[in-house]
Amino acid sequence: MLTAPMKSLINQLWDKFWAGGIANPLTAIEQISYLLFMRRLDENDAKRKKDAEWTGQSYESIFDGVFKINKDTIDRATLRWSHFKHMEGGEMLTHVRDKVFPFIKQMNGKTSAFTRYMEDAVFMIPKPSLLVESVAIIDDLYTEIDNSIKNGQTFHDTQGDMYEFLLSEIAQSGKNGQFRTPRHIIKLMCELISPQLGETIGDPACGTGGFLLGAYLYILTTHTSKNHITTDEDGFKRGFGDRLTDERLWQELREHTFYGYDFDVTMVRIGLMNLMLHGITQPNIERVDTLSKKYNEDTRYDVMLANPPFKGSIDKGDINENLSLKTTKTELLFVNRIINSLKIGGRASVIVPDGVLFGSSTAHKSLRKMLIENCELQGVVSMPSGVFKPYAGVSTAILFFVKGGVTERVWFYDMQSDGYSLDDKRDKIDTSDLPDIVTQWNARNKNDNSDRKAKHFFVPVKEIIDNNYDLSINRYKEIDYTPPNYDPPDVILGRIEKLENEITEEFKKLKGFKDATLS
Repeated sequence: MLTAPMKSLINQLWDKFWAGGIANPLTAIEQISYLLFMRRLDENDAKRKKDAEWTGQSYESIFDGVFKINKDTIDRATLRWSHFKHMEGGEMLTHVRDKVFPFIKQMNGKTSAFTRYMEDAVFMIPKPSLLVESVAIIDDLYTEIDNSIKNGQTFHDTQGDMYEFLLSEIAQSGKNGQFRTPRHIIKLMCELISPQLGETIGDPACGTGGFLLGAYLYILTTHTSKNHITTDEDGFKRGFGDRLTDERLWQELREHTFYGYDFDVTMVRIGLMNLMLHGITQPNIERVDTLSKKYNEDTRYDVMLANPPFKGSIDKGDINENLSLKTTKTELLFVNRIINSLKIGGRASVIVPDGVLFGSSTAHKSLRKMLIENCELQGVVSMPSGVFKPYAGVSTAILFFVKGGVTERVWFYDMQSDGYSLDDKRDKIDTSDLPDIVTQWNARNKNDNSDRKAKHFFVPVKEIIDNNYDLSINRYKEIDYTPPNYDPPDVILGRIEKLENEITEEFKKLKGFKDATLS
């Protein structure tokens, strides 16, 4: 969890960028991400070098040797954050813009996705003073991270919180129905869908890569020794994968496991840097609209996690012909895309607006029929409308399904609290349904779960079909309603008459008081 000093420093950073002429949140976070990336490269490299010295293994630093750009030959050691942060403002700006930034743009090799999408990237910090101040604030932020680690936080959690706090600025306007998914909701979805090492994991609308990162951290936790497991502020277990001792497994996890797509090149860059900052050395994020004819990755993934755009639409002529739904609504087409992209037996967890669950259009019904008849729809978790505040008050649900299975009954859970206040402040509170959701999900097949008055229960598929494939929890949940016990009408009328008489008497007293005063 972020400390008050961390939040203050991040707000200072935003203020510096605003005052420095970079007011667009998306541009600012991109430029800040470049600086964070530069610092982490230096820190990670120093740590790996120290670890190699301790174990006696060889280590080739990315800052050893020289870097050639145009006709210049540059000592790579001068490209370290720890070197250039001591420079004078004008010299630092020239050095970072003309030497450090070109170096990081190509550091993953010419064929990597990172290098490809960084090709047209521009270092846009215009003033030496802004760069000097930003470097100082980022150093202070990492000092605070070190302090939080000493107090029991993991580095991934603290840096993740910091980066998510920065990223929250992107979603302020909620353009095109795109809203940042809260990290604790991502943790919940990963916990329930349980991605495993060796599986391919995709997100067709990945944005900053939050779901891919969540799956990565979940897998690390499942390969962590019990004595290294910690519990975070949301009640989820966290670990760093110390039981993964085979370098080939690390390579598989970091290079051939996670695949994301987004149509915005800036989001692709931020997503790539976000994953690389967290240890995924060769992330696979591509710039492509997965609903369009340019995308053809059917029957590829073992697991898909997504929170696709809710309110968008696509030109009818651009829609991929493999998508069978006759609609231009993205919230429907993305679920169709996810089903198509899964392997047979592959599983998915996806956030949808409530309208998908009960919408009456032909496309809405066709999608729900697809989920029931072409998949095993395992669960629907209904979330309160405040989950996406302050960006949106839309009501949403999480769908869990397996491609190619048989739906016999669907498990519903009525989430009433996600552990945070449901107003615009979203303050942490003591009550949360998230741990119970995980517990009840894991035990759902061991219990009857037929009590429709409880938070969670099963509904037979026949009942769902008979209700036009309606998946809204309100269709099936029973409300424990106790009618109020009213007094007989004569008693109520007597009370009214008595009250009326009392008012009349008091009015007479007031009138008498007024007349006495005037006389």
